[in-house]
Amino acid sequence: MNLPGPLERLINLWGKFPGVGEKTARRMVFFMLSQESGWAHAMARAIADVVDQVRACEECGAITTDDVCFICSDNSRDRSKICVVETQEDCVAMEQSGVYNGLYHVLGGRCSPLDDEEIPKASLDLLKKRIHKLSVNEIILAMDPRIEGDLTAFNVQEALEETGVRISRLSYGLPVGGSIGYADRATLHVALASRREMEREED
Repeated sequence: MNLPGPLERLINLWGKFPGVGEKTARRMVFFMLSQESGWAHAMARAIADVVDQVRACEECGAITTDDVCFICSDNSRDRSKICVVETQEDCVAMEQSGVYNGLYHVLGGRCSPLDDEEIPKASLDLLKKRIHKLSVNEIILAMDPRIEGDLTAFNVQEALEETGVRISRLSYGLPVGGSIGYADRATLHVALASRREMEREED
């Protein structure tokens, strides 16, 4: 049967979420219709608030509602270390695990030739500036243990070579092909505690 236009549009939009197919999107939309109208309006306002108020931190790229996030503003954080992640979601996962007390840097991209993706040059330039400004002595690369993660890590390492900073990467504990965004606290703790320094390429 043909669905009303507004319903069809909402189902199509919902289906754009990662891992959500047409049937799941339709089920979610019909669930919404079964709720009181106040619930749906509250959901719409929450989405609008996120779009209007949430932005990237000017210092590290993490999510915030201010110009600078609470992590970068916290003087009790260990400013000698920066954990570099691909996405804001990875940053949230690391922070909520409670296993790390340094600063972060969100690349806002990854190196994936098949998807024609590259790390934003502006993000790498900002990272180099932060290393010099804060006198950082270690960069911890927290990339997913998959091909794209390896390529991203090597590209970051190459970009930071001139800084001379120590570069390490999360070690075992993360399953190959897994995602930092879905890792639990124990897994991230082991991966962080057993991180290994990345070897520099010889000319």
